[in-house]
Amino acid sequence: MTTEAVHEITIGAPPSTVFEYLVNPQKMIEWMGTEASLQPETGGEYRVLCGGVNPSAGEFVEVVANERVVFTFGWDVPDHPIPAGSTQVEITLRPIGESTLLRLVHRGLPDDAIGDHLRGWEYYLARLVQVNDGVDPGPDSPHLGAQEPDTKVTT
Repeated sequence: MTTEAVHEITIGAPPSTVFEYLVNPQKMIEWMGTEASLQPETGGEYRVLCGGVNPSAGEFVEVVANERVVFTFGWDVPDHPIPAGSTQVEITLRPIGESTLLRLVHRGLPDDAIGDHLRGWEYYLARLVQVNDGVDPGPDSPHLGAQEPDTKVTT
């Protein structure tokens, strides 16, 4: 059986600012990943190396500037139970005054993977709030030991 993980967070910035953190690879790695290759157009590549060791991959399904980003998602690892592109992440941005309500829905996850993915998205979205607030959240290393990888961006 598959189900979905849902997380909402308010970010103290307009949707146009938040949107850039979702589609610009240089901005993406400020809060998520150590490498990112993003082509934010229908059918474009979505690849983010999470924690320096976990390659996520999929493709963009829908991109509506300052409103919505939808992409397929999974782990680009042989024989992983959630293979690259096998699930879907939908992020909607709604203005609330001078802030943005970000709603993330991750669909198609196996029941036993909901908790891990929800914790991962909570971790990363909290980092996004920190970056937006001008706070350095430190390196993306939730799954790493003491050695940090080099940060790299691919466009």
